[in-house]
Amino acid sequence: MKSKPACIVAALLLLQPLTAQYRTALPAYRYEFPRDHFNHPDFQTEWWYYTGNLKSADGRRFGFELTFFRQAVSRDPAKATAWDVHDLYVAHLALSDLDGGKFYYAERTNRSGPGIAAVNESLGRIWNGNWQIQLHGNDQELKAVDEHFQLNLTMHPEKPPVIHGENGVSQKADGPGRASHYISFTRLATSGSVDLGNKKMEVGGTSWMDHEFFTHQLESSQTGWDWLSLQLDDHTEVMLFHIRRKDGSIDPHSAGTYVDAQGKATHLRSNDFTLEPVGEKWTSPHTGAAYPIHWSIAIPKLGIALEARTLLASQELTGKLAPNYWEGAILLSRHRDQQSVTGVGYLEMTGYGHPFQLAP
Repeated sequence: MKSKPACIVAALLLLQPLTAQYRTALPAYRYEFPRDHFNHPDFQTEWWYYTGNLKSADGRRFGFELTFFRQAVSRDPAKATAWDVHDLYVAHLALSDLDGGKFYYAERTNRSGPGIAAVNESLGRIWNGNWQIQLHGNDQELKAVDEHFQLNLTMHPEKPPVIHGENGVSQKADGPGRASHYISFTRLATSGSVDLGNKKMEVGGTSWMDHEFFTHQLESSQTGWDWLSLQLDDHTEVMLFHIRRKDGSIDPHSAGTYVDAQGKATHLRSNDFTLEPVGEKWTSPHTGAAYPIHWSIAIPKLGIALEARTLLASQELTGKLAPNYWEGAILLSRHRDQQSVTGVGYLEMTGYGHPFQLAP
């Protein structure tokens, strides 16, 4: 997936027009860059999802998330003023102070209006208020200001964009269009600064960007997902997701992608890997949801066996608009082909408090 915080979308369903007005994600879509890094208004839902693991000069570790969502609510050509709502723009911003033991989170929702929030290819910009991504050639500049912290980061792609799935679609359920077009930058070399409290810290590390656009994805029998992005120290990356069903089984449309050191992507089907919670859980004091925060990961045909843990259990996002979900930085360890392997990544878990559904 990132079938990602589509959880935000669930909160906006009452505003949606008939989905028949929009295109669905179908095989043989012709990707074109840089065009496909920007918005696709013919699709109903779209997001740009940035996560990363950073470290300051003195070794202090951070995780961050900045996500931009576009949710179409109307294609009525009669609505032509700047304040008419064709799309809602939602954004999530989070900072995990992994060594300080604190999690900071903010959200906002805007209409486009006179330039309040939008995605603009000619400007090379994605923004919601003073949270923004600015493209400069291949590089991407991230700026976000919150009352508790500030991020100023420059991200350089070390590999070309990866297209997930098969035949241009990441299938999530049975049937045509139950899918997304899903693009990632799996290794963005990142540098810049984190301002927290009264302290400004120069940081460096790696980031990951997911971009998905679609109109339909999940079905009523699917209740949530577990998604991981993994960046290993041998310069390879892995994306995996499990879709959980109401009967407790894992949906066969669960899938993943392996990216080798040269940037070549290999699609992984559900029977190519295992993704299992080991037993350790964190129960949210806010929602009562119990999230598994220790995972065992195996991809036998690639000789990969990993353990994923987090330094900070409390990385749950409990916004006013979206269903709650856990999104946080993780550390990876164990072995690959009998060699020691470490790395970093991000883990997302949805549907643990209450199942959620997208529109049929």
